[in-house]
Amino acid sequence: MGTPLFQEDAEGVSLRLRIQPGASRNEVVGEADGVLRIRLTARPVQGAANQQCLRFLAKQLHIATSKLKLVKGGRSRDKIVRVTGLTGEQVRDALFRG
Repeated sequence: MGTPLFQEDAEGVSLRLRIQPGASRNEVVGEADGVLRIRLTARPVQGAANQQCLRFLAKQLHIATSKLKLVKGGRSRDKIVRVTGLTGEQVRDALFRG
């Protein structure tokens, strides 16, 4: 069994992502191999894809971008984002049920 998509503790949820920059639209593609796959229109230039990733997740989760923090992967397609103020179940519901 691989690493779980969500890791929850008392302070929030860590979310494992794999980003595809330069896509035709922003969308959650689904879950595979313990990561949430997301397509973004932004190119990975000067942090544009990272910024768009956090804005897109905030919109999907119905929270402020200040509740999200890029913990790992600033220069990689594989990222870990920390979500505060929500449970793992709330994150999963928002991302997979709209």
